Amino acid sequence: MKTTVLSGGVGGARFLRGLRDAISPADEITAIVNVGDDMWLTGLRIAPDLDSIMYTLAGENDEQRGWGRVGESERVSAELRAYGVGWPWFTLGDLDIGTHLTRTHLLREGLPLSEVTARITSRWPLGVRLIPATDDEVETHVVTADATMHFQEWWTRHRASIPAVSFDYRDVAESTPAPGVLEAIADADVVLLAPSNPVVSIGPILAIPGIREALAATSARVVGVSPIISGAVVRGMADACLTAIGVSTAADAVALHYGARSNGGVLDAWLVDESDAQLAPAIEAAGIRAHVVPLWMRDPESSAALGRGALAAAAG
Repeated sequence: MKTTVLSGGVGGARFLRGLRDAISPADEITAIVNVGDDMWLTGLRIAPDLDSIMYTLAGENDEQRGWGRVGESERVSAELRAYGVGWPWFTLGDLDIGTHLTRTHLLREGLPLSEVTARITSRWPLGVRLIPATDDEVETHVVTADATMHFQEWWTRHRASIPAVSFDYRDVAESTPAPGVLEAIADADVVLLAPSNPVVSIGPILAIPGIREALAATSARVVGVSPIISGAVVRGMADACLTAIGVSTAADAVALHYGARSNGGVLDAWLVDESDAQLAPAIEAAGIRAHVVPLWMRDPESSAALGRGALAAAAG
């Protein structure tokens, strides 16, 4: 079985790890990963979502912090701060910088991001093929009442405390899907939307020309997993993003935001937590099959159970 997952960072990484543990070794998983968080910093190309997923699947992620490499040190970042270079509020670990240096070196040699990612991820047996949604530089910028800033500044420095007016996926109209993206959707037996931020993780992927069309055309069922449980975000500040685009922080509201594939949207089915079972009728009324399952990924077992639930929803 071939499963394709549209994914952002931390939540998507944990979901992919559980899904990998839930499938047969003969099955294939391809993750189409958001690049809207990417940026140039101190001469290095940083790809937070690709790296979060890679480290998590490799068993190298710092589970306590939720990001970065385990056993990390930060001597280089301290030196950069001393020189007044970079963003002092955006710390890069020393091991992590090794990844960024490698990526930047290969990009400077003329390789596209998709090939660079394939080379970098070949270091570990991840069990999942990672493809950036596009090889083009499509970075998310946040428009506020007073300024426009890179998403990472709004998210990491300001903790999404400045109300956003809109989100700008820079140069997305001129971008194209990376090699393998459209094929992964067309050839899939199942397409899943990970429980990632709908606005700044999945949104930039869907905005790339050709990807929505591929989702509409695929013969696979498209199943999404709610990132909202009991009216609250599971992790991060997705509620600030949803508020900015006029969507309530609720599992049914996010399902309707994505929309039913039968009515021009992207979903055939949507997973909601048991605590949100009362929302299922509204989701079904919108033409999206609702499946009520435990969504909390508290440990490897519950994460794998969620992966099996998503696959069952695609089959049912």
